[in-house]
Amino acid sequence: MNCIPALTIENVATLDGILADFLKKADADLTVVIDRGGNVISQFGDVAVMDVTIIAALAAGSFAATKELARRIGEVEFNALYHQGNGSHIFMNSVDDDTIMITVFGPRTTVGLVRFYSAATALAVAELLQSLDKSGGHGFRFEAADVTSTPIFADS
Repeated sequence: MNCIPALTIENVATLDGILADFLKKADADLTVVIDRGGNVISQFGDVAVMDVTIIAALAAGSFAATKELARRIGEVEFNALYHQGNGSHIFMNSVDDDTIMITVFGPRTTVGLVRFYSAATALAVAELLQSLDKSGGHGFRFEAADVTSTPIFADS
């Protein structure tokens, strides 16, 4: 995909509905959908106590680091990561090749419940994002060849 999708109001409402349903079923606090570069695509839940932008960047870095660990033991990547804290926990899973879903939850629920409901949620999010990619060029795309170290100035 190499694209940060441009979501319409309808897309945002659909995505929010998917994420709200997931949080309710899993009894989790927050879920964030990011691209592999750490850019936030969508978030839903209680963001009052944390900086979602920093969490997204760190989660993307964590996925990148563990991809190399997986490769070292003969795996392509680990498609899910879990970090257990004393009160808060984070579960991260692949949505597709370009997207990760982060879930923050506390002692009200279990990692098993979060993992179970995140699988169906990831599929629904992947389907929505895939339909955006096919629906007429929404989003911002770039190729490595587009990047130059020479500044380009428009004629004055």
